[in-house]
Amino acid sequence: MQAKAAVALPPDTLADDRLTGEDLSHDAALVAAALRRRRLLRVLPWLVFVGMLILWEGVVRLFGIPEFVLPAPTVVGATIWKWWTPILVNAQHTFITTLVGFAFANILGLTLGVLIGSSTYVYHGLYPLLIAFNSIPKVALVPILVIWFGIGTPSAIVTSFLISFFPIAVNVAAGIATVEPELRDVLRALGAKPIKIVRKVGLPRSMPYYFASLKIAITSSFLGSILAETIAGQRGIGHLMIVASSRFEVPLVFAGVVVTAVMSVAMYAVAALIETRTISWATRGQGDNSVTGV
Repeated sequence: MQAKAAVALPPDTLADDRLTGEDLSHDAALVAAALRRRRLLRVLPWLVFVGMLILWEGVVRLFGIPEFVLPAPTVVGATIWKWWTPILVNAQHTFITTLVGFAFANILGLTLGVLIGSSTYVYHGLYPLLIAFNSIPKVALVPILVIWFGIGTPSAIVTSFLISFFPIAVNVAAGIATVEPELRDVLRALGAKPIKIVRKVGLPRSMPYYFASLKIAITSSFLGSILAETIAGQRGIGHLMIVASSRFEVPLVFAGVVVTAVMSVAMYAVAALIETRTISWATRGQGDNSVTGV
């Protein structure tokens, strides 16, 4: 009689519990897959980089390519270790030169970008001139800059500024210009002045554009410094590379390329970190495709 008095759970309740357990296990599997994918994405660039070095080393050793044509990565590494002191001194000079030119490019680029994006008259007056100026090869301007500013650091700073200035100004102007006309009309109807509209709406809207241009401009800025140093420099990585190439010390030239790449990647990472810290609202969700696997 006691056995018959036992109350059995309804079948629907058991089915619901079973489905809930299955859902929980499915969610746990998705989370684990997302974590694995995130770890893979973190190490994937390093795996590709190491793979390229191994392939490079193997091709050079297999085909017996001489060092004055294409040195192996191990030879380039040994050269960096051997000439570490002069490489470090010249790299420091190039880095400071690039930072100074890049700082001026940021100040003027932001200012001019705000003016171009917020004023129709400034846009039609200056934007065509910017396009025409940017189309001039900067290597053709270096001899003129040498005449104006002399040989050495000043010419490199100005060249770095000229190359990195244009993308910042254009992207900031594009970001401010994307503010919808309807939103502008509403804000004006509420009594907002044009300066306040730009400050409260235009500048925040242009920040994703600005940081996108920032990551492009920092690498271009190094290009400008090294370009000027190779033509009319007395110090810097560009000067070191041109002297090494004149002596057919190709491994030292590749060492200069490696050091320049390291500095560029480091500055790119700093810009990306600042972007993440300041405008995470604009980049949130990028790369979050772990469920779809895209």
